[in-house]
Amino acid sequence: MKELVNNWIRRAESDFKIGKDELDTEGPVTDAICFHMQQCAEKYLKAYLTHHNKYFRKTHDIDELIGLCKEIDKDFEALYQLNAGKLNRYAVDIRYPDDFYMPTIEEADECVKIATDVKNFVKAKLKKLDKPVNEGSRNENYSSNPGI
Repeated sequence: MKELVNNWIRRAESDFKIGKDELDTEGPVTDAICFHMQQCAEKYLKAYLTHHNKYFRKTHDIDELIGLCKEIDKDFEALYQLNAGKLNRYAVDIRYPDDFYMPTIEEADECVKIATDVKNFVKAKLKKLDKPVNEGSRNENYSSNPGI
């Protein structure tokens, strides 16, 4: 299971890097940035759910995934306050020409901020779970993964 969690995180980090790197270019492709930030947040939430053996259907709905995480840990309510669900609009529909929409640079910046907040939140939760109950030291199983 840890390998699957780590795979979700690796994929999330790839999406984050692609979006972040694109944002730093001249004339960034904002729809791609927003898409990859949505994917990053989605995959981090799925990593958390996978860690807890919590079933989730094939979905790109951030709000639905947060709801499932919240069933495990009520602290995930904070992600609603961060407007993480705002990323939903960039998941699928924006990728098709009949619903063509090019987000602004400001929207792309906001997506990066939201994805960063989700990423940091989930990483902190996973890190806490990694600590042995009777000790404050880190369990080396996760520390070997650069994604955490």
